[in-house]
Amino acid sequence: MPTRTPPLYEEVASLRREIERHNRLYYGCDAPEITDAEYDALFRRLQALEAAHPELRTPDSPTERVGAVPAERFRAVRHTLPMLSLANAMAEEDVREFEERIRRILELAHGADVGYVAEPKLDGLAVELVYERGRLVVGSTRGDGTTGEDVTVNLKTIASVPHRLERASVRAPEVPERLEVRGEVILTLAGFQRLNAERTERGEPVFANPRNAAAGSLRQLDPAITAGRPLELFCHSAGAIEGARFTTHWDFLASLAQWGLPTNPLNRRCPDLATALRQYAALVATRDTLPYEIDGMVLKVDELRLQEILGQVSRAPRWAIAYKFKAQQAETRVLEIVASVGRLGTLTPVAELEPVVVGGVTVRNASLHNMDEIARKDVRKGDTVVIERAGDVIPYVVRIVREKRVGRPRKFRMPERCPVPGCGGHVVREEGEAAYRCVNAACPAQLKSRIRHFASRGAMDIDGLGEKLVDQLVAQGLVHDFADLYRIETATFAGLERMAEKSATNLSTAITASKRPDLDRFLYALGIRHVGEHLARVLAERFRDIRAVLAADEAALLETQGIGPEVARSVRAFADDPKNRALVARLLEAGLEPQAPVPATGALAGRTFVLTGGLASLTRGEAESRILRAGGRVSGSVGKNTSYVVAGADPGAKLARARKLDIPVLDEAAFLELLGTA
Repeated sequence: MPTRTPPLYEEVASLRREIERHNRLYYGCDAPEITDAEYDALFRRLQALEAAHPELRTPDSPTERVGAVPAERFRAVRHTLPMLSLANAMAEEDVREFEERIRRILELAHGADVGYVAEPKLDGLAVELVYERGRLVVGSTRGDGTTGEDVTVNLKTIASVPHRLERASVRAPEVPERLEVRGEVILTLAGFQRLNAERTERGEPVFANPRNAAAGSLRQLDPAITAGRPLELFCHSAGAIEGARFTTHWDFLASLAQWGLPTNPLNRRCPDLATALRQYAALVATRDTLPYEIDGMVLKVDELRLQEILGQVSRAPRWAIAYKFKAQQAETRVLEIVASVGRLGTLTPVAELEPVVVGGVTVRNASLHNMDEIARKDVRKGDTVVIERAGDVIPYVVRIVREKRVGRPRKFRMPERCPVPGCGGHVVREEGEAAYRCVNAACPAQLKSRIRHFASRGAMDIDGLGEKLVDQLVAQGLVHDFADLYRIETATFAGLERMAEKSATNLSTAITASKRPDLDRFLYALGIRHVGEHLARVLAERFRDIRAVLAADEAALLETQGIGPEVARSVRAFADDPKNRALVARLLEAGLEPQAPVPATGALAGRTFVLTGGLASLTRGEAESRILRAGGRVSGSVGKNTSYVVAGADPGAKLARARKLDIPVLDEAAFLELLGTA
């Protein structure tokens, strides 16, 4: 009979496989499936087994390494010194044991204090920046601790990352010949909420937490995407340094600040452990007021000479420890799952909960993000769930407690009709997307934002129709869709709050003046999903009449250069909804006459431009308008029909593609010169 593998070996092997899988999800895919606390529990169990049974240790165990291998899409960067992880302390007792080990190794006399630096433990993506003669030459992720990913271009888009180091004053220390500095890239909580809202509206999967969002933002192939996200950097430790020496870690942090590198203002120098523990309590008390997430405190021995003596184990230094916060989680029960409609028509499933206190706040609702998330977590009405609240982020469901499920509750299904009272529009889910949307342009939940978009400068350009006025018009029932704007009399406007007679007259004049819009502006104003200003122009030039656009089938739309399957489906979904067709009919009945585009005859006729990067003298919209007035076309992508690529500051991947296809590239000066001859 074959020899049966002992249970202890099976458990160790299983733990290693599970931890490695979660490492790949966390470090490589930015998509963890378990909380930090659950991961820490797995890791501590494996450490305990290996400590108790040294014969089970292997060089490839997760306890001997950090993170996961870097993604193949980035160039590999080898760190001069390994980027280590930190041992975790889950309770004050663990921190006191940490100091006792330090005392034993250093053979400190009884009563002698160890000095520390206490730093907030940021929950972001670890990076290393390398400066030579003060100039940033390479930036990389931690990767597996030995080799990371080259994300230099993306790091340079972060406002707090200096491209060149400068002394703040003549008293500041000289910038080293070579400085390797480690830090954490984070995303603010406000930025995280905004980013997830945008991804939900686009039907993209949401990020589980700010750490994932920061990692996903920094590891973009297109630096323009990274540049558009509110990332921040805080530096906290050193790699190899040539040309400078420090006595303490605190002096090193102070020097970083004098060279222009950001350090965290909550860092504190602590003369002893008692002071450090008081700082931990202070961080616990303030964590929910911070604009970013922290999940603990990092404690480091301050004196660098002592750090050298203490050394390191395979994956962590002996002179530092991460004192983790207790997870802000709680169990409660799902009373109901409902669909909430956002301002752009996206239906978001929300769990209505039995009220529970999490992190000092009573929670009654938790976002379930989208149907894919519900399916992955298998959340159903009546389930007991673990919810988590971090900072000011909306609470979300971490997982269900499956052993507490009673019976076989039904799965939640998204409604086929919009649940907003007075709407009832069709709810659709486009192929390949996670989000469901109400496609009724007059949906009350979307009305205010749609009216503001309709009146905006790039659309109907109705001057004077601001946010507060729109709120009044909707609240008083004067506007139920765009067409109602053209039926309101001047006297009605004058009767609104803060509207003088002259302002009311000017607004009525602006509304009347908007009755002969360019067809592309009218199409853009309707708010058809995926149809921005550029694609609105493409549709206007191809079909030349709003009725023809709405009558076009998908095949005709796909024959139009620049229109892909996603846009074609979106246009058809809009046109197929009877409420939208009725809205367009009412607008035409109100006297609107969208104007077909005039055939291009200018000096740039027949030439197609692609813009990338920022221009100093023109906004993107102004540059596109100048091209169009001269008869040219503007495209959003580089292809064989592109005539020129205009490259401004911090250009994206379009520049590289232009060079690959040997397409002429114009800098801002050359572009302006070409416009001047047009």
